[in-house]
Amino acid sequence: MSHSPADLLITGCTVLVHDDQERIGFEQDAAIVVRDGRVESVTSAADAVGLAAVERIDARGQVALPGLINCHTHAPMVALRGLAEDLPTEEWFNDVVWPVESNLTEKDVELGARLACAEMIRAGVTCFADHYFSMDTVAAVVTECGMRAHLGEAYFSTQGPQGREKSLEFALRHRGTAGGRITTALAPHAPYTVTDADLATTAQLALEHGLPVHIHAAENRDQTDTSLARHDITPIQLLDRAGLLATDLLIAHGTGIIDRDLPVLERASGRIAVATAPRGYLKFGWPDTTPIRALRAIGIPVGLATDGAASNNSLDVWESMALTSLVQKSAEGDPRWLTSRQALHHATLQSARAVGLGGSIGSIAVGCRADLILVDLTGPHTQPVHDLAATLVHSARSADVRTTIVDGRVLMRDRELLTLDVPAVVRELGERLPGLVDRSHGRRIQEYDT
Repeated sequence: MSHSPADLLITGCTVLVHDDQERIGFEQDAAIVVRDGRVESVTSAADAVGLAAVERIDARGQVALPGLINCHTHAPMVALRGLAEDLPTEEWFNDVVWPVESNLTEKDVELGARLACAEMIRAGVTCFADHYFSMDTVAAVVTECGMRAHLGEAYFSTQGPQGREKSLEFALRHRGTAGGRITTALAPHAPYTVTDADLATTAQLALEHGLPVHIHAAENRDQTDTSLARHDITPIQLLDRAGLLATDLLIAHGTGIIDRDLPVLERASGRIAVATAPRGYLKFGWPDTTPIRALRAIGIPVGLATDGAASNNSLDVWESMALTSLVQKSAEGDPRWLTSRQALHHATLQSARAVGLGGSIGSIAVGCRADLILVDLTGPHTQPVHDLAATLVHSARSADVRTTIVDGRVLMRDRELLTLDVPAVVRELGERLPGLVDRSHGRRIQEYDT
């Protein structure tokens, strides 16, 4: 260990650790030493007593977890939170969201992204995979607020070739920026809004430039049924035919993945992952959820997500973790499936893999980036602790996150946000809302017809 002071020393906490079999364990009365944005060591609080550090955090009564990762969202859509309620998917898109999105300016996207980042930092989310428009603006907000993000400029085929070209240009320009905190992806919207030819070109571009792809596909069973009726193949088979399963592919939702898709996904030569956002599926009344058990059996990681706050009303990945466990138990009719420890595995290592950062985040281990959160378990709702994993997943709430750290930098300390000014954002966004939500123009950016 170097003799110069550590950048950050966290002492007295319980630390979530993974063993070499990826089983989750907890080290009591531990200390975490952070240097140059990485975890230098996880040691005992006793061994850390004499260590010098520039910044120290006494974390007694708290649990250190890897920062949560939101594997699929549309951060700026928090500006539309609660605007399109109690609607079926088709009306939600066509009557409200796509008409309103045609009004979006860069300023709206910026303010939405600021509000979203503030919400996520307060809920212990350190990294998010975003799929939206005006992503230069989102990248600027990420750079400034200190989060980590996996960003893709979304496009529809109705934009013509320039939509796809803009997505590529964004991905190449921003890859590795913000001191390495920003990674990028190509972001075709979905097989029902992007032509087969554009999907095939996207796959070629991804392989040529070494870029991953982030797409919505087989979001619900209706989409799969419609695809079968129209094309005789499922959305997953359509992605395969376009060559996208040879890329590093992040599939949003996948509640419409059916049995015949599983061998196709298993044979894929690329690294495939799925992001699940169960709150939205419940809200839309979809009959199915992401088939996590079947995907696990073929080795496909499923990361946790919230989707955009326009459909989910929240960017709370903590809630996604609890809901994933509950919804899976219900869907499988098996209380033993998706235990608290499995839910924590999805929230940590599997989510890190889903966004292509498996080696660098998702665990508190030597050499990993120091993206971690401190969770206070001293409240009455989290005591007593008989099973720490169950306490974290089913009793603790995102509001119990005290401190959020990314790359060794403290972004929230004792519930105080250090890198964003929420009242200013809320005030400015409030002034812009009348213009943003106006639908009298009768335009929409796209048509939902699946």
